[in-house]
Amino acid sequence: MKWHDVGEQPCSVARTLSIVGDRWTMLILRNAFMGVRRFDAFQSVLGVTRHVLAERLKRLTEHEILIKVPYQDRQERFEYRLTEKGLDLYPLLLSLVKWGDKWMDLRLGAPLEYTHKTCGKKFTPLMVCSECGEPIDPRAVTPMIGPGMVQWAAKMQAAV
Repeated sequence: MKWHDVGEQPCSVARTLSIVGDRWTMLILRNAFMGVRRFDAFQSVLGVTRHVLAERLKRLTEHEILIKVPYQDRQERFEYRLTEKGLDLYPLLLSLVKWGDKWMDLRLGAPLEYTHKTCGKKFTPLMVCSECGEPIDPRAVTPMIGPGMVQWAAKMQAAV
């Protein structure tokens, strides 16, 4: 299978990675969540080439993760803002933060700490069960075939 076909798989991970599965895209999203909005600011902070940055921003806007908003009329210039779809990627980013803080901190501690504005407390990202509220342990999860897989299989069978 070629990389450009990965988004066609009946797998939510593969489909998500087909959009955000490279280092520059995730770093762009990290910076967008930290308030970076403009092309030159992304480039300055990341050190990425203009071509690569333009390509990644285009893909993120095509998939409605970012939206281009004009901030200057005379010589048209845009800011990139997270959409609701983009904001829904925050837990993914925080999961990467938690893993990186635990396993990649160079024994220096977390480079950033996060404060929940509602309660004013620092927090550690935690994924919990939507039904019982218990923290998720991968050894206590059983994946099962869902309706999307059944539909995809039927579609593939009909195409043969």
